[in-house]
Amino acid sequence: MNNLLRFGFFPKKLFFSIVICLLASAAMAQIPHPKDVFGFTPGDDYKLATTTQLQDYFQKLDDASDRVMMREIGKSVLGKPMLLLFISSEENLKELDKWRDISEKLARARVDEETAQQLAATGKSIVWIDGGLHATEVAGAQMTPLLAHRVVTEETPEMQKIRENTILLLMPIMNPDGLDIVASWYKQNLKTPFELTRPPWLYHHYIGHDNNRDWFMNNMPESEAVTNVLYNEWYPQIVYNHHQTGPSWTRIFIPPFADPVNPHIHPGVTTGVNMVGTAMANRFAMKKMDGAVSRVIYSMWWNGGMRTVPYYHNMIGILTETSHATPSPRYYAPDSIPKSIAARRGEGHPTNGTNVFYPAPWKGGKSTFSQPVSYMITASMAVLRAASDMREQWLYNIYAMGRDAIESGNNEEIKSFIIPSQQWNQGEEIALVNLLKLGGVEISRAKSDFTIGENTYSAGSFIIPTNQAFRPYIMDLLTKQTYPERKGDDGQPETPYDLAGWTLPMQMGIRVDAHNEPISIKAEPEPLPEGALSPVEGTVTGKPGFGYLFSNHPNASVLAANRLIKGGQKVYRSNQNLAEKFGKGTFIVEGKGKDFIEKIEKIAAETGVSFEALKTSPGNLQPVTKAKIGLYKSWVANMDEGWTRWLLETYEFDIDTLHDADVKNKDLSVYQSIILPSQSAGSILHGHEPSTMPAKYTGGLGLEGTFALKKYVDQGGTLVALDDASDYLIEQFGLPVRNVVDGISSSRFFIPGSLVKIDMQDHPLAYGMEKEAAASFVQSRAFEVERLSKRGEGGVADIPSSEPPKVEVAARYAEKNILMSGWAMGENRYLAGKIAVASIPQGKGKVVLFGFRPQFRGQPRGTYKLFFNAIMN
Repeated sequence: MNNLLRFGFFPKKLFFSIVICLLASAAMAQIPHPKDVFGFTPGDDYKLATTTQLQDYFQKLDDASDRVMMREIGKSVLGKPMLLLFISSEENLKELDKWRDISEKLARARVDEETAQQLAATGKSIVWIDGGLHATEVAGAQMTPLLAHRVVTEETPEMQKIRENTILLLMPIMNPDGLDIVASWYKQNLKTPFELTRPPWLYHHYIGHDNNRDWFMNNMPESEAVTNVLYNEWYPQIVYNHHQTGPSWTRIFIPPFADPVNPHIHPGVTTGVNMVGTAMANRFAMKKMDGAVSRVIYSMWWNGGMRTVPYYHNMIGILTETSHATPSPRYYAPDSIPKSIAARRGEGHPTNGTNVFYPAPWKGGKSTFSQPVSYMITASMAVLRAASDMREQWLYNIYAMGRDAIESGNNEEIKSFIIPSQQWNQGEEIALVNLLKLGGVEISRAKSDFTIGENTYSAGSFIIPTNQAFRPYIMDLLTKQTYPERKGDDGQPETPYDLAGWTLPMQMGIRVDAHNEPISIKAEPEPLPEGALSPVEGTVTGKPGFGYLFSNHPNASVLAANRLIKGGQKVYRSNQNLAEKFGKGTFIVEGKGKDFIEKIEKIAAETGVSFEALKTSPGNLQPVTKAKIGLYKSWVANMDEGWTRWLLETYEFDIDTLHDADVKNKDLSVYQSIILPSQSAGSILHGHEPSTMPAKYTGGLGLEGTFALKKYVDQGGTLVALDDASDYLIEQFGLPVRNVVDGISSSRFFIPGSLVKIDMQDHPLAYGMEKEAAASFVQSRAFEVERLSKRGEGGVADIPSSEPPKVEVAARYAEKNILMSGWAMGENRYLAGKIAVASIPQGKGKVVLFGFRPQFRGQPRGTYKLFFNAIMN
């Protein structure tokens, strides 16, 4: 070779290029393929790699290549590491902080135009791609090691350009706990009649499928960790969230999405989403991969999903739904393909190739696990290619949309939001500020009292200016939603994708004021520190003679009470008003002395609850005991059970899970309260039908379990039913109420997922509540008293009872202005004044019916106390 160089047969540049390529090829040969680690190729039929196997592979990939950097961004609910991979060229990874800084500056849009153009010209596209978060949608996590290997090792001109122009943030598994649950269940039932069944428990420890409904509340550690990366660290221009399964008889759903689009979303986001969807469609078409469909089911209205929250941060959020969510192969007879697919109203998309959003229909045939894996990789490559080809445009666009948001904040009606430091539900203002901070919102805190117009606010109040890049996020979460009414030709309403309204101050019971006037303030507000704020420490006033009072207004008062009880203190609730700020239901803890005061001071500091000394017992006190709570858990996996369990654990209640056999066989008298989470009556009673699941997971409470619950109540227990579960108790216990909205046509009454106003009544279940609250009404229930009949002599006739039914009303739906946020039809006719929460005496005990879910997805913190009162009283 040296002689060839000496005599000029090989140009030096070509020689060194060949050497570099040979060295690169040798290096790539040392990089393991997933098959080398798993013993099979991801996508092979009947095979699923576990979390441990995937983590092992990604560690080996990180060790073997300078094109990969891996970090742990958090832990799952069950303590498994959440890994994030950065994949790009070696040169880009050496300057990772530089590209992150550029991305942040452009997303925050605080630099001038000239600087923004320079940054866009030199920066790299930041692209987030994940393997999904729904563990039963199994192809996503299996796809990610193949995608990572391809981006790292492939040397095509396309891939070289992608590595040069983009930084790929690859999140292999967002639900590592769930992957192992589903993989274990599948392996256990492989080659049995239950091979295609799903586990009879939630695949996310608390919330199952709702882990894609937690992206502005961020109650779970998985969503919290990812949210922090997206909106406080890396600010990707494109966020791609993989899902399964696509509409029947298709292969994959891709953008554009269906109507409606939320008006807070910048049109540059909507059109950008459409551009990426078109790039996907074209790539599938050119590779002859049929079955890609658009504009069905999934809309751009709702805020709260992993791919929808990015819209309100001027980011391109992409969701795809790929078909065939099982490792088992299946066959679809070509002659069974319907004439149209994804019909909601009307005909849907025809399958003859004449529809612009379904131009290459799938023709059926054998479907193997490798197909969804291949479709996901192809869609991911289309996103990476679009990010690479339009690198500068994506970078500049996020800046331009941010500048538009800042300008709107300067010029439009609402220029700031103020969260007063003093709230009825004290402490929830911190919860609201923390979730906004985690979502990247810029917030400051006043160091002194200040005024806006005629309003005066105390020091410690929070100021949220709307002239910031993430203004769409602020406006959407803090103002009411007005969902555009949508009906089919038959007059039936079209159900929104997920929810129609979710306004956070309403849900959380927090006062938040919108202002257009300038702020008059002496001292410059201080920016908030990084990370979550702790509760403002509660005060402890005076020396106790009998003990301390503490208000039942804050949710945290329940946490304080539970900690005091567990610490051996005697806790009571007052059945009378004690003072203006200490109404009915006020908590009282008995004790005195130095050790007792130190214990109170510690709890005040931890919870933010304030204590005021009480010299003597006020009398008329109800003891609050160390209560054990029973939580019913069906073998039909139920997200509402998981949310309820999470809430009870968060507030440190002592709970037992009760399966069907436990209800039938255990001594239920040990429980102060038993909770039936929202679940249909038929599902509670019958569970999984025989032969549809392994035998030990079939059946429900049945008559035996129902009788056991009835006996429990008759002997003095409290049975609490949430939303759907109330049907079961009304039917089985013969309660003197009926659901007045049952059976009404949706063309006359329809509330798909909105906030409605409820009015509190003078009842112990309403202790600590303000007069009005927002209830999450998701096709929920409303009750009215129904006079029962009694059997006549000889049992030959029913005679109306002369005794009025004993139904105590704790809350009613408002008489007027019922809809607070979202969409409602017929609410004034069918909902106004009806019972929302009822307590019905039964024997020595009582049944409590909630027409709605007071703990829905951990969002309506303003109705938590109704639920807590029900299980504590």
